[in-house]
Amino acid sequence: MFKEGIALMSPSRKRSGMEIFMDSKERIIQAAIDLIHEKGEHMDDITVREICKRANVGLGLVNYHFENKDKLIELCVERIVNRIIDNFSSIREKTDKLTAFEKLDYLGNMTLTFLFEHYAVSKTSILADMRMPKEDDNTHRTYLAYLPLVSACRPDWDKETLERKTFYLIAAMQQSFLRYKIIMQLYGIDLTVPEERKAFHKAILHDILEV
Repeated sequence: MFKEGIALMSPSRKRSGMEIFMDSKERIIQAAIDLIHEKGEHMDDITVREICKRANVGLGLVNYHFENKDKLIELCVERIVNRIIDNFSSIREKTDKLTAFEKLDYLGNMTLTFLFEHYAVSKTSILADMRMPKEDDNTHRTYLAYLPLVSACRPDWDKETLERKTFYLIAAMQQSFLRYKIIMQLYGIDLTVPEERKAFHKAILHDILEV
């Protein structure tokens, strides 16, 4: 009878312990996200000790849950950027009175503004997608958000052309961001200046969409 009582109680104890254990994983993620926002361009200076102190967990849990700090940071960056991409649909709704090209221009400018205002986070996200592409990574989700707008701009294009041109557009924006210093040296265009960035982006749209 006593053994049966123990057997009945054990599963609930294990579940409770597992819940606490998994909660530590989310606390680590949230602590890292908070530090990323606080550090900004200096996010590379974030240490495992800082993260664990903020999350109030032991040092070993970072390696257990995420293997290493870099993978934890990449996961956090992905979550941050995901929240921005999730807002793309609502942004399209707010621009109903604009033409298809104006909507695409608006969305592109908003995207580039985010990239430059959150340089370290954006760079980490893009490079992570390049290093290990996935069907559901941030680059692909951005591509899916842009595709219907490109289609609206060029309804005469077939599916293959639309997909290829949208891919070109996302790639051009990412490379413009990553190589903005080279663009400054070659063309004298400073993409950190909003007006110059807007003009450069509009030129990219005209070139790719052929309008």
